[in-house]
Amino acid sequence: MRRVLLVLLAVLLAGAPASAAGRPEVKAQAETPGLFDDEEGGNADADDPAIWVNDREPGRSIVVATAKEGGLYSYRLDGTQIKHVPAPARPGPEHAPGRFNNVDIVGDIAIVSDRGRDQIRFYQVNGLVDVTAPDVPFVFNTTQSEVDEQQTAYGLTAWYDKRDRATYVLVSRRSTTRVALLRVEPRGAKFSYKVVRTLDLPAEFTLPNGVKWQPCDEPGQQPQVEGMVVDYRTGTLYAGQEDVGIWRMSARLDDKPVLIDKVREFGIPGTYDPSTEECTPGKDPGFGGKHVSADVEGLTIHYGRNLLLASSQGDNSFAAYDLPGRYRTSFQVKYKDDLVQESDGAAVIGTGLGHRFPNGLLVVQDGDNTGEPRDSTNFKFVGWDDVAHAIR
Repeated sequence: MRRVLLVLLAVLLAGAPASAAGRPEVKAQAETPGLFDDEEGGNADADDPAIWVNDREPGRSIVVATAKEGGLYSYRLDGTQIKHVPAPARPGPEHAPGRFNNVDIVGDIAIVSDRGRDQIRFYQVNGLVDVTAPDVPFVFNTTQSEVDEQQTAYGLTAWYDKRDRATYVLVSRRSTTRVALLRVEPRGAKFSYKVVRTLDLPAEFTLPNGVKWQPCDEPGQQPQVEGMVVDYRTGTLYAGQEDVGIWRMSARLDDKPVLIDKVREFGIPGTYDPSTEECTPGKDPGFGGKHVSADVEGLTIHYGRNLLLASSQGDNSFAAYDLPGRYRTSFQVKYKDDLVQESDGAAVIGTGLGHRFPNGLLVVQDGDNTGEPRDSTNFKFVGWDDVAHAIR
C-alpha cells in the first residue's frame, strides 16, 4: 500500500468522490482486537485474511490473518484471538526480518508470503504449527543481499488443481510487475515449492491519444500486483495491479492477460518529487475507469453467487463484479461507527458457518481501526446476507 500524493489529488481532479458517500453501508457483526504497528505492539500491521471451514462443526471455523512483522494470527468467528505466531527472525543482524504479507488456505494448510525473507511458508490451521521445509528457496532472488533489497514475495493466492492433484501458488513480486507460478512439493510432513514459470504484466501503457503512460512512483519502482484470487473452476486468475486495475488471465500464466477494469487514476501523468517523496499529478486525460480507485487491493470470489469482490482503497469501498468481469455495484463496510478504510485484504465464503453466519462470511482488513488509543488496524467480520442485500 503506497500512499503517494498522486492518489488523492488525482481522484479529486478526476471529479470522483474522495469517499464513497451515498453507497450502501454494510454492517459488520464482529471485529478482531486492534493491532499496533509500533515497538510496543510488535510491529503488527493487519493485512490479509483467509477463512478455514470446519466441515464437522462450521460454527467453529477459523479465520487466519497476516500482520506483516507481527506474524500470523488465528481468530474465532466472534473475532476473539485463538493463536499468534511471530514471523521468522532476521537471518543476521544486518538482514530484513520476516514480514507476512498475504495468506490463503488449501485444505488444512495456511500458505503465507514472507515479504521480508522472499519465501513461502506453510502452517497447519489448527494451532498454527509451522510445517515449512527447512530448505525452502527464495522465490525471486538468488542471494540474501538481493533479498535485502526487498523486491520479494508479496501478493499470494493458492488452490488445489484436481487435474494434476497438486497445490499451486501464485505470488507477485514487490515493486515489479512480475507474477510467479509455484507448485507445492510435499517433503514428508512438511512443504516446499518449485517455480514453474513467471509472467511480467505491463509497466507502461499506450493511451488512446497515443501517449505512453505509467503510474508515477519513485525511480525504479514499477506498478506492483498484490490482491489475487484464482477461480479454481475455470483456472482463471484475477489480479489487482494496484495503480492500474484488475487483470484476468490463465492461472497457468500461459495466455494473454486482459484488463477488465481500470482505476480512476489510470492515464493521469505524475511527476515524482524526491524532496517530498510524493507525486504531483498533471491533467486528467479522461481514460480512467469509473468503479475503483487506486490502490485496487484484496480480491476474493463468492462461488455461489459467481461474484468477484475487490477492495477499492482510494474511496474506502468494495466493488462487486459478475464473473468473468462485468461491474455490478459497490458498497462500504462499517462496524458500529467505524468505517472500514484503506482495506488491504478480503476473503469471502458462501458456506453457512453456524448461527453467527448462517449464509456465509466476508472478512475485510481495516487499515484505520478507530477507537484505539494509538494508530491501529484489524479485521471486520460481515454476514453474507447483509452484503447480498447491498448488491442485489
